[in-house]
Amino acid sequence: MVSFEDVQKAHSVIGKLLEPTALMHSRTFSNISGNDIYLKMENFQKTGSFKIRGAYNRIVNLTEEEMAKGVITASAGNHAQGVAYAAGSKGIKAIVVMPESTPIAKVMATKGYGAEVVLHGNGYDDAYKKALDIQASSGMTFIHAFNDPHVIAGQGTVGIEMLEHIADLDMIVAPVGGGGLISGIGLAAKTIKPGIKVVGVETEGFDAMKRSLSEGELTTINLANTIADGIAVRKPGNLTFSMVQKYVDDIVTVTEDEIAAAILMLLERAKVIVEGAGAVALAAIMDKKILAKDKKIGVVVSGGNIDINLVSMIIHKGLIKSGRKVEIKTILKDKPGQLRGLIDLLAGAKVNIVSINHYRDKEGIELGFAEVNMVLETKNREHAEALCNMLRNKGYKIEI
Repeated sequence: MVSFEDVQKAHSVIGKLLEPTALMHSRTFSNISGNDIYLKMENFQKTGSFKIRGAYNRIVNLTEEEMAKGVITASAGNHAQGVAYAAGSKGIKAIVVMPESTPIAKVMATKGYGAEVVLHGNGYDDAYKKALDIQASSGMTFIHAFNDPHVIAGQGTVGIEMLEHIADLDMIVAPVGGGGLISGIGLAAKTIKPGIKVVGVETEGFDAMKRSLSEGELTTINLANTIADGIAVRKPGNLTFSMVQKYVDDIVTVTEDEIAAAILMLLERAKVIVEGAGAVALAAIMDKKILAKDKKIGVVVSGGNIDINLVSMIIHKGLIKSGRKVEIKTILKDKPGQLRGLIDLLAGAKVNIVSINHYRDKEGIELGFAEVNMVLETKNREHAEALCNMLRNKGYKIEI
């Protein structure tokens, strides 16, 4: 097991390379949840996530022989960048195996820090097996993404920092993949303040730790799809599992839509970009997955390395879900003034037109009529519903 002294030592070591990240109070999320919410902004950490903490602590504890042979790891992205950066800072050769589905931004960043990148498999577990094969043939030192005492101790420094900033926190909520972060935070927080609650958050599709706790043994889950690729782990580590059993009070899950909504709200309200894994803890707070009232809660925003194309899709989907963007289809007589009449109604309803597509010769459209597809910006869901009702009352047959 990892000791609190290990975390304290890591805290001292990491302080030579990294600055503490902010613990920022959020009025918006406090009002939504009925608690005092403080966001631990690890998305502003070097390499864009907390993973540099554990990676650097592991690197500095290598022997001279291990340093000479180089290091190898497997990662969905953030641990990869942490290992690449930490190894580069010490002049150590690093190979990183990443899933083929890893966002290009994480791949390019890892290469940019000086590591050799090998893309392999459909997820973390495939990449992990490939890395072990390379390690066996090369003799390099394997640095596990979560099931390693030095890595866990490094991640635990997040908990020390949070309680250094706000000593009377009632609860810490953090994402869970393999369990390295929540294990380290749980150990540190429970040692400093035994009465504090520590809650982990997984996605519904990757709830390996929650299932393992329920079944009392390590459990492997099926591969699924998630925008929270940083915590897409099918099986926890034996070390992290035992530490979660000891130090974590509960684990809850969130849906993909809830994660996307949290990413969008952080972008719009807090003016920060986070990745899926970085938003799951806040999603659990926003969607009342954690029962708490009038408590001081520290929420770990664990990373900000998200693919820009995914950001665009999340924004689009989020606007549709909230009723701020709606696409409608209707049929008009193909006569002068028909489209203008519809546009005038939209203008009167204070609706902005994003795009219009007008089809006369589309299959299924009767002669003398035209299909009109429009993407519209509305204020909210109520505004969108009122618009559709108004159009129907004016005699338009519309499909949303």
